[in-house]
Amino acid sequence: MSRIVGIDLGTTNSLVAYVDEKTGVPRVIPDRDGQALLPSVVSFVSEGVLVGAVAKRQLVRRPESTVYSVKRLMGRGYEDVKEELCYLPFKVLPCEGIVKILIGSREVTPPEVSAIVLKSLKERAEAHFGESIEKAVITVPAYFNDSQRQATKDAGRIAGLDVVRIVNEPTAASLAYGLQRIRAGVVAVYDLGGGTFDISILRVKDGVFEVLATNGNTHLGGDDFDRAIVMWLLDDIREKHGVYLGRDPEAMQELRLSAEAAKIRLSAEEWTVLTIPFDAFTYHREITRSELERLIARLVDSTLRPCRMALADAGLASADIDEVVLVGGSTRVSLVRRRVQDLFGKAPHSQLNPDEVVALGAAVQAHILAGGITNMLLLDVTPLSLGIETLGGIVSVLIPRNTTIPTNARELFTTSVDGQRVVDMHVVQGEREVAKDCRSLARFELSGIDPMPAGMPKIEVVFLIDANGILQVTATELRTGKAAAIEVKPTYGLSEADVERMVEESFTYAEADVEARLLIEARNEADTVITHVERALGQGSQLVGADERETIVTALETLRGARATNDRVLIRETTTGLNRATEHLAELMMDAALRGALASRRADEIMER
Repeated sequence: MSRIVGIDLGTTNSLVAYVDEKTGVPRVIPDRDGQALLPSVVSFVSEGVLVGAVAKRQLVRRPESTVYSVKRLMGRGYEDVKEELCYLPFKVLPCEGIVKILIGSREVTPPEVSAIVLKSLKERAEAHFGESIEKAVITVPAYFNDSQRQATKDAGRIAGLDVVRIVNEPTAASLAYGLQRIRAGVVAVYDLGGGTFDISILRVKDGVFEVLATNGNTHLGGDDFDRAIVMWLLDDIREKHGVYLGRDPEAMQELRLSAEAAKIRLSAEEWTVLTIPFDAFTYHREITRSELERLIARLVDSTLRPCRMALADAGLASADIDEVVLVGGSTRVSLVRRRVQDLFGKAPHSQLNPDEVVALGAAVQAHILAGGITNMLLLDVTPLSLGIETLGGIVSVLIPRNTTIPTNARELFTTSVDGQRVVDMHVVQGEREVAKDCRSLARFELSGIDPMPAGMPKIEVVFLIDANGILQVTATELRTGKAAAIEVKPTYGLSEADVERMVEESFTYAEADVEARLLIEARNEADTVITHVERALGQGSQLVGADERETIVTALETLRGARATNDRVLIRETTTGLNRATEHLAELMMDAALRGALASRRADEIMER
């Protein structure tokens, strides 16, 4: 079989991995700079599209046209996400069905944005192997519903990938760990990423990974930790400087990025200092780990209820769990680790990099599908119940949640009206008793039924879920043999025509897109450096001598001139030159900021005494 790669399409970062055929060990593929993580950020600029780290640098300069955390919008309708749109700097349109993002005069869908990220990972893998990559296993949160899974498959197809399997992220993580410790036992996988939370309970025995139960929240993650910090900082800035920055998109992005950086540092340190330069003032703030934990305690505690529900669904107590595995960058937060240990009564495992473990597991599943591993088997589950709306709007469940997939189920129904020739079939997903409270997946008609008294027709409905968790439904009137079938394309999925058009466009403009992107990346890196140097000269030019200051100004003007050309090599060279010229100034400014923060800290300690 042709090579299949594993992809973790994450809220904050994405990765691509493969299994080394010589050693049998999964490995993440880095970019040309050695970075494994690709920030899941896409920026739409006048010249084209940026993706990854270079796009992330546009969050402050072009917040309205730079899309991040798009995974939280995948396969969702406007009503699903409207409450959090106030936190996003880009505009999300209240469209029918799948939400759309307005970038200038252009409308893009979440699968299109995710496809740009996937295509960048595809190109990274192709550069690594020196061959075309056409197949991939892509992971999704275990609690993704059918609409969200279909949107992920659509994104892969738009990126030019045949998505051979959709795998739940916690299950993938268990595969990655399973390479090192294949033995009998029950494992809890606690997966807290940038935008989603999952808990999965698995039984591992002789290389068979069987998911017993899963639960979670597709709208809870590290993004919410960052948001809690930002809201706190906004109040502090208003108190100290008399300014409310909540309606300034650029300032909000500065705060969000600073909050994320502080959260990461506080995973290893007891305190850190924020220094954020705004146009009218520079904001300084010390944050301690205990302050962070107070801000996010409610969010961390809200992950424990799904854990208890998953244990109950699996018929287990926390004492029955042999191993606890941590997955996702947000599990580096010390409060998270303590809460998980308290719940399960044992220290969780974190030997593998929590940012990489899902991609490594996806690579293992890809290797299994390619025939490279024959002694491992993955048995996953469907996260939500599936059923049919019946008389009175009641849901008749055919496949309960946490059923092992692939699976099928069948049930007999009949008519409620004399002479009824058409039956409207409404497929829903969810745990509520009434159809209107569940998610509508599809509607189709079984027509041509012979007119009979109510209750006489026998209509057999069959649900079939494949290994990707995608549903097919058939309905047959057994007396006449009349049948209808549908592969459920959820209400929030893209149409076949939309996907085809996006695929064609990706091929048509592929070469031009690459050239345009390289020039855009060089120009935008230059813009970022120019902005930072101008700000540094405005705030700290007195820290260096006249000769050094003149050298910096000369390098700055040289870069401005190069930036106006179409020579990306020249732009990169002059950008590097300006960076070198300002290294000493940057060090002096950092030292001055740290001295000020430490002096303030000592003053606070004296006051406490």
